[in-house]
Amino acid sequence: MKLLHLDSSILGPNSVSRALSAEIVAREAALHPGLEVVYRDLAADKTLHLSGAHLAAWQGGPVEDTVLGQDLAHGGAYLDELLAADILVIGAPMYNFTVPSQLKAWIDRVAVVGKTFRYSEAGAEGLLKGRKAFIASARGGIYQPGSPTIALEHQETYLTGVLAFMGITDVTIVRAEGIAFGPEAREAALAKARAEISAIAA
Repeated sequence: MKLLHLDSSILGPNSVSRALSAEIVAREAALHPGLEVVYRDLAADKTLHLSGAHLAAWQGGPVEDTVLGQDLAHGGAYLDELLAADILVIGAPMYNFTVPSQLKAWIDRVAVVGKTFRYSEAGAEGLLKGRKAFIASARGGIYQPGSPTIALEHQETYLTGVLAFMGITDVTIVRAEGIAFGPEAREAALAKARAEISAIAA
């Protein structure tokens, strides 16, 4: 069994999402002896954002630029790692109401027609069925249903939507929010998230 672990926070050791994603991976490793883990730090090991040159190359155009060629290979490795994974763990903080651009760049390389989804007469169909995903979500504010800021929440809903589009519907969100409200609120949010991680059973 293989697990793909992604982090996207730019905060390094101060990151809540990184701490929680690591604990989720440790829990999964304890539950699945022999689990193979592949790790990508998307903040440090990032691809370029998509350009017209990328699209032209994907449509069979010549690749004459060395940097572009290396970046296409890098993005191809992202896709191969996802296709090989049985479990996906994503460390995803909220930046300006959505995911970090580094995580969005990863999504742009793995949401590939014919690989992770396809179109038919019935519409779009995800091709990654049977996989499980965990999202380690960290947010400074509160974005629960009923809160005045719920309309600004484009982080968890975006990720779960993209994953479902690719066929991954077994998604568990471990959330620490309100962490910008002071040390006590941060610790309480972390304690709640860690209790949820301890309760993961599969």
